Amino acid sequence: MRSRRLVAVACTAGVALSLLAINAQAAAGKEGLRLLTVKDSLTATHTWYEQTYDGKPVLGAYYVEHVDKATGVKTVDDGRVAVGTVDVTPAVTAEDAKTKSAGVPEGANLKVLPGTGLVYEVISDNGKGSERTLVHAETGAVVRSESLVKHADGTGKVFSPNPVSSQQNQNLVDANDADSAVPAAAYQSVTLSDLDGSGYLKGKYAALTGTKSKLAYSANNQFDYTRNNDFFEQVNAYWGVTEAQKYIQGLGFTNINNEAQKITTIGLKADNSFYDPSKDQITFGSGGVDDAEDVEVVWHELGHAIQDAQVPGFGSSTEAGSIGEGFGDWWALIMSSRDAQDTATVPLACIMDWDATYYTTTTPHCLRRTDTELKYADRNNEVHHDGQIWSRALWDVYKTFGRDKSAKIVLEAQFSYSPSTTFSAAAKATVAAAKKLYGDADAATVQAAFTARGIS
Repeated sequence: MRSRRLVAVACTAGVALSLLAINAQAAAGKEGLRLLTVKDSLTATHTWYEQTYDGKPVLGAYYVEHVDKATGVKTVDDGRVAVGTVDVTPAVTAEDAKTKSAGVPEGANLKVLPGTGLVYEVISDNGKGSERTLVHAETGAVVRSESLVKHADGTGKVFSPNPVSSQQNQNLVDANDADSAVPAAAYQSVTLSDLDGSGYLKGKYAALTGTKSKLAYSANNQFDYTRNNDFFEQVNAYWGVTEAQKYIQGLGFTNINNEAQKITTIGLKADNSFYDPSKDQITFGSGGVDDAEDVEVVWHELGHAIQDAQVPGFGSSTEAGSIGEGFGDWWALIMSSRDAQDTATVPLACIMDWDATYYTTTTPHCLRRTDTELKYADRNNEVHHDGQIWSRALWDVYKTFGRDKSAKIVLEAQFSYSPSTTFSAAAKATVAAAKKLYGDADAATVQAAFTARGIS
């Protein structure tokens, strides 16, 4: 994990400068930094940079300035790292580097990996989401390969939020997409807003992608399908993502994943779904209950896209990844809470319960819950398990403040997270956001929720 202490950083001429000198350069002209993006939240402006060496990005390094709108006070999260002296003339060609990667390579770019030196970053796709391979630019050796997708095991989406919830019935089963397996009352007629008029499910906030012959099309924008038709999942996905963005905008945020989020329900036969940050795309599988039938799965995966939009490269440590999974579960809950009942039969804290009917035997059927008693000391370094610690803290915040206020606090806080944030640092940022938005008393309530989980 990156050290937060002050370190010496190498300049482009290969001469080590003190961090004080680097900061002076940054203040004057951002030397050694390249602007990535500027994010505007309710209380502050957040300017993100990537560290460079001889014009090449330094992997895992960042620099961000948070400027408070009310006071003008600037705070800096300095995630730059020492790289030493690096030979920036590669001995291996980009084409040679591409041959080292699995799948179909999409590009090879020179970057600096601290502790290793000059590497090619090769992005490839083997049909299961993007993979990044780092190839040493001097020796041609593969330094490491890693998947860039963020997974949710077991997926589905449909209805609002799903048939188990709306019908309060734990005995429903998939029955191989049979229409007869789900009561007609489970279907809800909704407005599909912000379509672009192309006849496809593409609009201001969501865009279904894939082979056109496999995409839902309607010249009059009427998309009335039942679950036996594969187009049904596309409608659920479009509606779920669009409604979430409209909700975010309604809270006052105009710069959180405010785009046509790419979505596909075509091609993945596994019982799995994921968000792929390298493509900025959400993919839903059709194994078991078709993932896009359970709109809580849609909202969980959208949670990853939300965080990636707020914090470039978010989730680069185990704790940050756990926060990502916990937030995704909680975001599904937040969105579901508009329509779902909270009953003993189908608890609101039980997430993705329609999807879970395919692979769970006990009731209530839950992929995960947001109201477990797990604490920080119980983590096992598996992000879905450890994410339940984070989602429980946010569940307590929701139970105290309700939907809109808790969502506003958490979304505002996430602008200030670092890509490799810890539970402790993210909790502090969330408490700080509550204080800025609502004052000391509410901040103390948020702090209590994290303290109860052993997060200090």
